[in-house]
Amino acid sequence: MYREGDRYRVFSRRAAILAGGKMALVSALIGRLYYLQVLESDRYVTLAEENRINLRLIQPSRGPIVDRNGTPIARNRKNYRVVMVPEQTLDIEETLDRLGAILPIGAAERRRILHEMKRKRGFVPVMVQENLDWEEVSRVEVNTPDLPGVLIDVGQSRHYPLGAAAAHVIGYVAAVTEKELTEDPLLQLPDFRIGKSGIEKIYDLALRGKAGSSQMEVNAVGRVVRELSREEGKPGHQVALTLDSDLQQFASKRFERKSGGCVAMDVHTGEVLLMISTPAFDPNAFVTGLSEESWKNLLSDRRAPLTNKCIAGQYAPGSTYKMMVAAAGLEAGLVSQQKKVFCKGYVELGGDRFHCWKREGHGLVGLHEAIQQSCDVYFYELSRRCGIERMAEMSRRFGLGQSLIPDLAGEQTGLVPDPDWKMATFGAPWQGGETLVTGIGQGYALATPLQLAVMTSRLVNGGYEVFPHLTQELVQPESVADRPPATFKPLGIRQSTLSRIRQAMIAVTSEPKGTAFGARIHDKAMAMGGKTGTSQVMRISDRERKEGVLKNRDRPWQERDHALFVGFAPLSAPKYAISVIVEHGGSGSAAAAPIARDLLLEIQRRQPSKAARKNPVAS
Repeated sequence: MYREGDRYRVFSRRAAILAGGKMALVSALIGRLYYLQVLESDRYVTLAEENRINLRLIQPSRGPIVDRNGTPIARNRKNYRVVMVPEQTLDIEETLDRLGAILPIGAAERRRILHEMKRKRGFVPVMVQENLDWEEVSRVEVNTPDLPGVLIDVGQSRHYPLGAAAAHVIGYVAAVTEKELTEDPLLQLPDFRIGKSGIEKIYDLALRGKAGSSQMEVNAVGRVVRELSREEGKPGHQVALTLDSDLQQFASKRFERKSGGCVAMDVHTGEVLLMISTPAFDPNAFVTGLSEESWKNLLSDRRAPLTNKCIAGQYAPGSTYKMMVAAAGLEAGLVSQQKKVFCKGYVELGGDRFHCWKREGHGLVGLHEAIQQSCDVYFYELSRRCGIERMAEMSRRFGLGQSLIPDLAGEQTGLVPDPDWKMATFGAPWQGGETLVTGIGQGYALATPLQLAVMTSRLVNGGYEVFPHLTQELVQPESVADRPPATFKPLGIRQSTLSRIRQAMIAVTSEPKGTAFGARIHDKAMAMGGKTGTSQVMRISDRERKEGVLKNRDRPWQERDHALFVGFAPLSAPKYAISVIVEHGGSGSAAAAPIARDLLLEIQRRQPSKAARKNPVAS
């Protein structure tokens, strides 16, 4: 047993230890309070403010796209939407049933609405349906007393007044996918749309604008109490195009029920006045939401409505390529007024027979008559003398086999074949017969409608390297910063060469033997010149030639020849060039030339030539 003194000493030690422990705890607590309230005060004030104040982005207005005359071809319009606040209705299912009697709400849409309501807080509005017309808005408003929690909200959506007429050029906007998410906070907004194709895609950053911000005071559960401050954003830039919306609509109607592409441009400036690819699609459908069935129909359509055939359609240029062979021959001194070729309907090379389109032949023809009447035999002979290297070099000078326009994505380069290309592609040497076939625009040669329009422009503008473009005004985005300069360098082609080819192209439409004489423009002040072309889709066998070749109208659509035409107007001072391709249209003179005639007439009526631009060469 402890004695009384020992017990007191033990108690005193325990009391001291306990007191020391309490002092240590109090000191730690005081230190922690000092750390939190003094040293970390700024941080926790900030956190408290962040809990109380919610910073929200304000979506900027997307910039409009207008045509050369200021007419909107992509703009924003009010988007009336029905939203529902879950906490304001006692029975969500019943309210949806009542709303479904006023507006059609499909089963999938209903599941989506209920899923969002489960994910979000009860006071957060959930979008039920958007893009309502005024009649639908009125029906909802009238029935509001029976629809607790249902409200009409007004936002903005993209609208394309021309619809399918400019779809491939303008493109469309749609919701952001996970792959497209970047550090831009705008992309996180649930109803934000970005450009997916065409001008909308290439100039998306310029069109987006700059977001604004709003400081909202919220309570502990995130409900908005009031707005503390607001800073409006900056709307996107306006993009002014070189297109004429009236011409687009006119061309769209002229191409109705046809498949193909057409490009018309100013031969001096490179301004693209119209660009039509058919069939097309309605870009508004992508904004409002395309159904799965509609998307599958677009993808499975053999006429490829989603492809811009003006820049991505690659076709054998057919007889429109003969001007390149003519230019190569003239520049090499292989063509003269005295040098003529007798066309008996075919030529033979290495045991193979190469036929002219005219079975009985054209007789004795020179360059002028060969272009006017599109004699294949003449160009077989001229291409043999020129050689594939000269033809390929001349083709590239005139814009074939290369990308030309920076304003659109997805442009294909076509193909200018030569021996090096064939060896690299097939590992085989070039054959003489391939030169002959290339000489009439068949074989491996490929071109887009845009390239053919540029080729024609360079032929008739005095021999200058004009480049096509679609925009007039815009802060240049990085993607098009390498646009060629406004002044174009000469191609180095003699004026006598260009003059002879141009005169022959005039004969195509103005002389009775010309292949497009039936599609001529009778008004001499607006008359056009040009060249027809027919691009074979199916090879004609020897058996067919003996038994008789089926006419295009008797073949299945997909086996018919493509019809082509390139032209320019007016004759006295060419200002506009055009290329037309009608897929499986048969003859260029019958299917493509009449369309080119009508469009060149309309262009000249709507875009009257003022004083023709001074030709640097002529001066």
